[in-house]
Amino acid sequence: MAVDLQVLADNIIRGKKNPAVEMTQQALAEGVAPQQIINEGLIAGMAVVGEKFKKNEFYVPEVLIAARAMKECMSILKPLLEETGVKPVGIVVIGTVKGDLHDIGKNLVAMMLQGNGFEVVDLDVAVTPEKFIEAVKANSADAIALSALLTTTMPGMKQMVDALEASGIRGNVKVMIGGAPVTQKFSDEIGADGYAPDAASAVDLAKALLDLPVA
Repeated sequence: MAVDLQVLADNIIRGKKNPAVEMTQQALAEGVAPQQIINEGLIAGMAVVGEKFKKNEFYVPEVLIAARAMKECMSILKPLLEETGVKPVGIVVIGTVKGDLHDIGKNLVAMMLQGNGFEVVDLDVAVTPEKFIEAVKANSADAIALSALLTTTMPGMKQMVDALEASGIRGNVKVMIGGAPVTQKFSDEIGADGYAPDAASAVDLAKALLDLPVA
């Protein structure tokens, strides 16, 4: 029986990793294009997860479980996409700013972006402005996503914007910020391009900043 990609999406939503992986492999065996599996299975599923998260119907654990199922399926599909030359919708460099070791929010945003067709370069935690700039140049990134959970590390976001200006590449890359103490007012003050209060909103923001259609 042919794989129903809606059922694959449902497995992603429920975080059922093993059935999702089996269905991905079966779809490939049946000749379904990797991009179709991603669009109609993985992205469709993660879009529902994002909506449920925004409405407080899902919380962080449910999102993480869904994102892990999506990531396992992506690990099968990504090499095939690279072979066919399919380009990501955008490239985002993400990390927690210098001095901050918190990564749950950052990881959520990274997984949600991947689940929506972005290539994500994750620099992990306590990332210096120099390392961010190096990664932006090396990957021809479209956007930087900065996370901070401590008020004491928020100035690192301003330092990042200033470093981009100083390096002459500020005009080439959008800057998104987020984290518990971060606000839209702070984003405006430091000259960032946008602020997102949660992972699902970060996906919408990235799409808006890069002129991509927002669902």
